[in-house]
Amino acid sequence: MQLMWVSGPTASVKTLSITTKKVLIAAAAVSFVLVLLGVLLHFIGFRIAIEASPSLARSLGGVTTEAEQQKLEAGYREKLDRLRQSMDGVVQEVRQLEALKNRFMDIATPSNLRDKLAKKDEGRGGPWVAPRFATSGQQPLAQDLLQTSEEFARTEAAVRQLTQTWASQLNWLHALPTGLPILSRDFRITSGFGIRNDPFTGQLAMHEGLDFIAEFGAPVVATAAGTVIRSGFESSYGHVVEVAHIEGFVTRYAHLNRRLVQEGQKVERGEVLGHLGNTGRSTGPHLHYEVMRYDRVLNPMQVLVQSAPAQPQ
Repeated sequence: MQLMWVSGPTASVKTLSITTKKVLIAAAAVSFVLVLLGVLLHFIGFRIAIEASPSLARSLGGVTTEAEQQKLEAGYREKLDRLRQSMDGVVQEVRQLEALKNRFMDIATPSNLRDKLAKKDEGRGGPWVAPRFATSGQQPLAQDLLQTSEEFARTEAAVRQLTQTWASQLNWLHALPTGLPILSRDFRITSGFGIRNDPFTGQLAMHEGLDFIAEFGAPVVATAAGTVIRSGFESSYGHVVEVAHIEGFVTRYAHLNRRLVQEGQKVERGEVLGHLGNTGRSTGPHLHYEVMRYDRVLNPMQVLVQSAPAQPQ
């Protein structure tokens, strides 16, 4: 197909041939321009949508603004900071647990073995293994954080349970008559438990306790918490006090110079019951100390495990 027209004062004739090839080229050029214009308009419009309506942009293209990304990361950092603070709290609980364990060992270790315990900084070893919190660099940060938090919570619960168990055991042991019955820096045991020559008759006799000597009037204290079931005077024991404890234990403190407690009175471990004296069947100032359990006499050396005198409350 040809188009012809006359132009100018010279009346020249011009022709334009329209072929299939030319039509296709023109159509392709127009299409390219339209596509380019569409892409440009989409890009400009999407950028405007991101700034003006981030939620719409997310629904359309799954993207976030830089401000939103920073806000999201700030939230994660805040959670991680809280997790670190919780970790510090667990570390403190572990240290408290270690202190409880050391106190338990201090009470539960007999005096004659205490010197055999190694010092804290002496020969110890083993590989260092860090606490394991399950994380993986192949999964999203949010999932890693959630998984770590759950693992941490389980570890924290286990530590707390262990702490409660140790505290309970310590309280139980502390309630047993394991303390020393006398407050004195300078005391000696002059007579042990078992068969001995009676100091008055010279004949063999059973001595059912320990004899402590110290300065006259030294404080005599309860070796564990309990209830005073006897506070009186008799010819053999002189001024005597008896205290009932848990697990069927009863302790007896004899030859006192004076008594400071009454029957039925509740006493704490280390509380002063009276003062060392020389009353009753006694050859000199001393404390006669006995331990019984369910009416069976025990050797107090099997129960006394404190290396230092109990302190008054």
